[in-house]
Amino acid sequence: MKDQKLSHLEQDVLREIGNIGAGNATTSLSELINKRIHMEVPAVQLVTINEMVDKIGGPEELIVTVMFKFQGEMTGTVFFVLTIEEANMMIEQMTGLGQADLFKDDIIDEMAASALKELANILTGSYIAALADMSGLHIQPTIPFLSVDMAAATLVSGMIDISQETDYALIIDTRMLDTETSHSVRGHFLLIPDPISVPILLKALGVRDED
Repeated sequence: MKDQKLSHLEQDVLREIGNIGAGNATTSLSELINKRIHMEVPAVQLVTINEMVDKIGGPEELIVTVMFKFQGEMTGTVFFVLTIEEANMMIEQMTGLGQADLFKDDIIDEMAASALKELANILTGSYIAALADMSGLHIQPTIPFLSVDMAAATLVSGMIDISQETDYALIIDTRMLDTETSHSVRGHFLLIPDPISVPILLKALGVRDED
């Protein structure tokens, strides 16, 4: 993905995959928390790693990140990113508890962390499944890792090895709406395929010929 841009068609295809994944995730989440949830993918953008950090709120923004690797015929990394406020709102949705807090006495609460990992599992699994179904590629996410730190420490430091080969990440904005309360939460998927996987994916999706 070094110095590579996605065409409008390629972005449209990836956005459609995101919408299908969001639809699958909506069903799973609604069943899990016994509440109607609406989910949409308002934007898909290809950005540099520095632009990605700025979009999330800047290098000093405290964020909650759940990181996955994915493997198979396509490999890479997925980051699911929320602000602390968004994470707490998600925990409330997942647990049914009011005034949820990711921290207890400055330590990450295990039940809250577990709820966020389950949410990330559902969302990432739904998106990866949609990507695999539409491309015909075998793709499998790994066990998630959760961290809470400043954006620069979490993303830039966490992607030093990746940044040696690619300057870009695909941001998939996700908006989740509680239809009962009209409260909404925005999160960000950062999809970073290994460079060798990009032409494989786009060719499998039928939107780019092999170079």
